[in-house]
Amino acid sequence: MTTDDAPHRDLLQELLHAYGPCGQEDAVREICRRELEPLVDQMWVDEAGNVVGLIGGADSEAPATRVMAHMDELSMIVKRIESDGTLHMTPLGTMYPGNFGLGPVDILGDQKTICGVLTLGSEHTTKESPQIWETKPDQGDKALDWMHVYVFTGHSPDELADAGIRPGIRACVHRSKRTLIDVGSDYLGCYFMDDRAAVTALLDVAGRLAASDQRPARDTYLVFTTSEEVGGVGGSYASRTLPGDLTLALEVGPTEAEYGTTCSGGPIVAYSDAESIYDKVVADTLIRIATDLGLSPQPAVLGAFESDASHAKASGLTPRAGLLCLPTLSTHGYEVMARRAIPDMSAVLAEFLRRGA
Repeated sequence: MTTDDAPHRDLLQELLHAYGPCGQEDAVREICRRELEPLVDQMWVDEAGNVVGLIGGADSEAPATRVMAHMDELSMIVKRIESDGTLHMTPLGTMYPGNFGLGPVDILGDQKTICGVLTLGSEHTTKESPQIWETKPDQGDKALDWMHVYVFTGHSPDELADAGIRPGIRACVHRSKRTLIDVGSDYLGCYFMDDRAAVTALLDVAGRLAASDQRPARDTYLVFTTSEEVGGVGGSYASRTLPGDLTLALEVGPTEAEYGTTCSGGPIVAYSDAESIYDKVVADTLIRIATDLGLSPQPAVLGAFESDASHAKASGLTPRAGLLCLPTLSTHGYEVMARRAIPDMSAVLAEFLRRGA
């Protein structure tokens, strides 16, 4: 994403600012609907809340392909409300307080959104404040976890009730912490690139196919899914209900020595993750296409990782699955990726869909 890619950056920033907690992706859904509708033959929202766009393929008799990027984000849900109006939270997805830091959160009440502060309490405390004491590296030395933190709201329980805030209400990292920054000349950083960067790439692919005289080889369903972070719920539903034999997920991918992947490298193509083995023919084809495009693909065998596609395959909802990733530093934290990562993913995926596999 260079200066010439300003529209990509603008769309990505809009998506990053939109709240999309698991099961409540409305704001992100509306952006996806707006951007997708003029680019596809048909578009609808299914019963799971997924946005689905169909682009008819050159061979309507061939099995269809489902390509997925998820709309939801790592978030929190209210567990209980104390008598002083403070909230205790449970994470939605694999998320720890240290990943996103203490600071402002928006609590999405049914009647009103209220800003609160995720806090541990004062560092200047002793053993009389055990939840703080035990997390100090020179004292209890326990990792900071959700049992230690709470949300200060500045409101009474009655005021929170009037705002529609109760157990089950979602909370998101505040918008003030969701602005893209430039990291050097080649990288971008922000929370929640997972999976807003992949959503941006999938919308870009829709534009590439719409602008091309060459249709995809197969009917192609572009699916913007719900609740991926809590078990691939929307993606599994779409894999079960849409035609096709292949579910291909777009994700951020970890760049670590254990996988031999780097943030400066080309697209990551997964051969397996913690949930399932991906289709070798699909992975090999993605590698070959990226190589042909001069993008230095990075094959990877991932652990502690799951996707819409691997959930669907592990559940028997798709016979074939694939995973294409944007190389990302600090996944599920303050994420950094190369400016070119989104257009690189788009180029590989568009060519894959044109060729079919």
